[in-house]
Amino acid sequence: MNASVPLLEKVGRATVNIHCEVPPEHPSVAIGLGTDRRGTGTLVSADGLILTVNYVIMGAASAIVTLASGEQMTAQIVARDFTTSLGLLRIDGRDHRYIDVASSESCELGQEVLIASSIGGDKRCADTGLITYLGPFDAAWEFVLQRCVCVTASALNIGLSGGPICNSKGQLIAVSYLNFADLIRPILGIPGECFLSGRDELVRNGRRTSTPPRLWLGLYSYTLREHVVIAGVMPGSPGDKAGIKQGDLVLSADGDEIHERRALYEAINRHRPGDRIQLRILRANQVHNIEVPAIIIDDFLG
Repeated sequence: MNASVPLLEKVGRATVNIHCEVPPEHPSVAIGLGTDRRGTGTLVSADGLILTVNYVIMGAASAIVTLASGEQMTAQIVARDFTTSLGLLRIDGRDHRYIDVASSESCELGQEVLIASSIGGDKRCADTGLITYLGPFDAAWEFVLQRCVCVTASALNIGLSGGPICNSKGQLIAVSYLNFADLIRPILGIPGECFLSGRDELVRNGRRTSTPPRLWLGLYSYTLREHVVIAGVMPGSPGDKAGIKQGDLVLSADGDEIHERRALYEAINRHRPGDRIQLRILRANQVHNIEVPAIIIDDFLG
């Protein structure tokens, strides 16, 4: 895609800057997100609905949104979706320029995309790229996507996360979630269908209610030679209170051997809130059996 001026204008007008102040006591501050949050969002309806990533607005009561025109408006936090890590805001008005959200399921490897983002205030940047990966993703912080959209871009630093990844029609097919600047898949996107499938209930309830909640222990982990190693534990989380420590090696969960991080996450989410997960841990050449109650992540970070 050699992005045309009309396409750039269409997407650029719908791209906004988001600025939030989060109270220092909120748990997300302790994991490095800080109290001053800045990100990108996309207007997805004429009545001011803005789509972004959850970690930008997590813990905030409201946000300041700067439109492409330079106008600043106070935005209401509409929804925080901890399952997909999407966030929704709304600003006043009935005639905003917006772009449509489309499913990524029709996308193909090698397809050209347009990536847009805010770099502060009314300033925007954009680049074209290629889809390099479509498939499952799991992260160190107990986060899983059944499908993600990874793209490369010629300019690896393309501004603040949360902005649109668009097809040649100017439709948002994914939301920029993370920028792995020096890796082969530098930009990780949350696919548009994650928003489309839950839009009504997110707007109505502020969270998903038709799907099981995401359960969470507060662990950071990585897979090393078919073993899952604990990289860290969030202060105050169930894992912290149960005594799990950095460097622990997870041997099994509920009696099933664990050889990869995703398997641990799946074991956790087979439970109901409050259930105790039986973890077998290797620490300093000694085996420990630890019970950890699973909680809904929204209840801790929401």
